[in-house]
Amino acid sequence: MASRFYFLGPFRSILFFCLIALTLVTVSRIGLGIWQADRVVAVDGWSHLLLQGLRVDIASLCWLWGVAALGTALFSGDHPIGRSWNKLLRVWLTLGLWLIVFLEVSSPSFIEEYGIRPNRLYIEYLIYPKEVLSMLWGGRKLEVILGLVVSAATLFGGWKLSGYLLRDLIYPRWYWRPAIAVLVIVVTLGGARSSLGHRPLNPALVAFTDDPLVNSLVVNSSYSLFFAIKQMGGEANAAKIYGRMDEQLIIDTIRKESGRSPEAFLSEQAPSVSFNAASYQGKPKNLVIILQESLGARFVGGLGGLPLTPNIDELSKEGWSFENLYATGTRSVRGIEAITTGFTPTPARSVVKLGKSQHGFFTIAELLKSHGYETQFVYGGESHFDNMKSFFLGNGFSNIVDENDYKDPSFTASWGVSDEDLLRRAHQEFEQFNQEAKPFFSLVFSSSNHDPYEFPDDKVELYEQPKQTVNNAVKYADYAVGEFFKLAKNSSYWDDTLFLIVADHDSRVGGASLVPISRFRIPGIILGGGVEPKTDERVVSQIDMAPTLLSMIGVSDYYPMLGQDLTQVSDDWPGRALMQYDKNMAYMRGDDVVVLQPEREAAGFKYDFTSETLTAKPQDDEMKQAALAWALWGSMAYQKGSFRSLSSEEMLAINRDKDIEQQLAQEDAINLPVEAVTPLRL
Repeated sequence: MASRFYFLGPFRSILFFCLIALTLVTVSRIGLGIWQADRVVAVDGWSHLLLQGLRVDIASLCWLWGVAALGTALFSGDHPIGRSWNKLLRVWLTLGLWLIVFLEVSSPSFIEEYGIRPNRLYIEYLIYPKEVLSMLWGGRKLEVILGLVVSAATLFGGWKLSGYLLRDLIYPRWYWRPAIAVLVIVVTLGGARSSLGHRPLNPALVAFTDDPLVNSLVVNSSYSLFFAIKQMGGEANAAKIYGRMDEQLIIDTIRKESGRSPEAFLSEQAPSVSFNAASYQGKPKNLVIILQESLGARFVGGLGGLPLTPNIDELSKEGWSFENLYATGTRSVRGIEAITTGFTPTPARSVVKLGKSQHGFFTIAELLKSHGYETQFVYGGESHFDNMKSFFLGNGFSNIVDENDYKDPSFTASWGVSDEDLLRRAHQEFEQFNQEAKPFFSLVFSSSNHDPYEFPDDKVELYEQPKQTVNNAVKYADYAVGEFFKLAKNSSYWDDTLFLIVADHDSRVGGASLVPISRFRIPGIILGGGVEPKTDERVVSQIDMAPTLLSMIGVSDYYPMLGQDLTQVSDDWPGRALMQYDKNMAYMRGDDVVVLQPEREAAGFKYDFTSETLTAKPQDDEMKQAALAWALWGSMAYQKGSFRSLSSEEMLAINRDKDIEQQLAQEDAINLPVEAVTPLRL
């Protein structure tokens, strides 16, 4: 065989190992697909599984052996350096093949246990080798023995085969080597990136269904594992940054801060879960959240900003408008995190991008789906950006519309179709849901107000020259919102739908303050059939939006969100907001502010809403404790996996405990003396 492929020169071994690995992972994917055929067929996933799977496999091999190919182009030869390189290459090829084979062989057991391909848990369990090996040997002896046998065979076979393929090589002339090296770099980078778009290949790019297992089958186990390891690097622990606090004190503090009674919290495993009764008790309404890209208060005329938003200003007079609503962060994924999950901000990346939250993490889509709602994300760009698609499909969103789903859009920019195209498509989707008598929840995310600020000509009178500025883009985004609501108000779904117009964050947040609070202020308007106009001047956070919306559409349920239902909070409540600015976190209660910084004492301030400035002011220990508890809660809840819905078993246990309590109460009432019972009868 070796002599037959002499023309491949020193690359023969790498190419053969790539072919072997590609065959193995493809066979593995087909086998796993057949094993889970009912779930693959249910989402019509075979073609996607195989074609996109091949794409991921090629990218994986480029990452694994691309550098080895470059080293071969530069160092191979019949000389001491070349012979040393060949020995290193044999080790590299053998261990690489073993890694691929071992992970694929162990995948069925991992899928059986966790419902997904090997991920970060695979690595985390290595911290406890004794316990894990004991567990595996106790329950999976056959798999352990099979893994050992396959490992030994792979290592032995790989070593022998690599030695055979590296015999009798013909090496290229020295003057060809620079050209070959450049070609190797181009092929490797192109294959590893696997995309000509804005972003390289990632799991979100090839995700296509809300079944996390089927999505995980598209990638191979090696890719899945190393992508999870890469994600782990972004999971900063707040306790290491701001200081530690007893876990029970954190829980007790945030429960108190949530405004709910201690008796409302029923689970120690999911300590923020409480039952929340809706203020509206009629037929549940549809819910639409229009998330506006980078629309800070400074661009909104009705909030004292520039006169760029006449349509939003007018809509604010028709609904419940928030004067002092604050974003939790400075990135779109942070806004998505707050609005759709009610999760508090942390110094780590948003949960939209973190590994542990890609499945089983609470979202209002998951909750509404359990109430029979159609759940949808509508976007004009590439939905895999910032891992949105993967996060949404794994956490309750059943349907995603993105750039590829628009036929003949009127305008397409760098970030996708225009806001007009986006909102027209959203209107069509809502009409369709309504015709089919399906209650629906839709998150509609705009993108026109994003650098480089591209939008159609002759739609708005420009605020300034040149055309492509943030102020002009805001005017266009506002115009598109106005056009949408003209359609919505005359639609069949208007009376049965609640709308929230809200920004994800301000544009290019910055300033000299530890946390530039004024740049976190954003617009928020709730409107729709039956919503009475009013202006709310309380300090509120993005995390208050989801509980309030659920209450207003008539959905009562258990959930882990700690934001306030603003329909059930007194008008004189001073309010509070949480703002994460890089590694600094601000906790604002009324006009009192505590700012937490890495490895420093908490700093106290007073915020002047008129001048939008912070002035140093000592804050008491209770305020500082509350700030620290909020800052630590998110990291703790994420790491422990406790920001989730209660399982059916947990709900049964809670209901059983309630029944026992009621029974005991009845028995106590029966055993009361007559004089104690008589007043009850009166």
